Amino acid sequence: MSRAATGRRGAKTAVASPSAPPRVDGYFQKSELPLASLAFLLPLVIIYEVGTHHFAWNAAHHTEQRIIAFALMQRFFLLFGASGKYLPAMAVVGILLAWHIARRDAWKVEIGTLFGMLVESLLLALPLLLLGRLTLYYVPQAAVPQPETANLFVLSIGAGVYEELMFRLIAFTLLNFLLIDLLRIRKSWSYLLMVLISAVGFAAYHYLGEPFRWQTFAFRTVAGIYFGIVFIFRGIGITSGVHASYDIFIILLRLLAHT
Repeated sequence: MSRAATGRRGAKTAVASPSAPPRVDGYFQKSELPLASLAFLLPLVIIYEVGTHHFAWNAAHHTEQRIIAFALMQRFFLLFGASGKYLPAMAVVGILLAWHIARRDAWKVEIGTLFGMLVESLLLALPLLLLGRLTLYYVPQAAVPQPETANLFVLSIGAGVYEELMFRLIAFTLLNFLLIDLLRIRKSWSYLLMVLISAVGFAAYHYLGEPFRWQTFAFRTVAGIYFGIVFIFRGIGITSGVHASYDIFIILLRLLAHT
């Protein structure tokens, strides 16, 4: 949006309005916006919260099963004296909403954009799925006990939201400040380091709850690199969708293998 200002000789010159939000055209631009990511991820957050209450229940300890990233976020809030079951979910909403307000984007999300994000997430999960099957073929991995199927679906959705929030959105933001703003490293090298550092951290994080294996560590590092690349080019909404889609595809393939 622009407004016309008249010069000395009556010529009109376009001047950008300082209060106008930036103009965004096309699906790829709209789907990267914080508000679109929030609208896309909010149903996943709700499904995860409701699902953990009804399906992901640890009968032995009488507690809900939560993904580690969710628990780590809760511990982080406790450092500041804040506690609450839904604080991580509120953090997802709060971060994306604050980002949207800071950008001064329009308060509008199109249904077509959200549908496109769903389709794109499913499609972008396929290359990683193929890579995973090839890795499993050439590098056999030891079997790991799995929760019940309903639990897996719920935890997969939570992993897509909270692990990507931690290892892509938050990690990339902090690394961007460190590498580019403080250390003044060239952006091309900084982005490469961001992808690699977050990928290694993402892979190592999984062994907080299971024994370490080089085979799974290698694949998870590659998966982290893939998610990092998707995040740079497509934003947090699509990256979370790809992560959740991949995990759900794996569950469906396991179910088909046992039928």
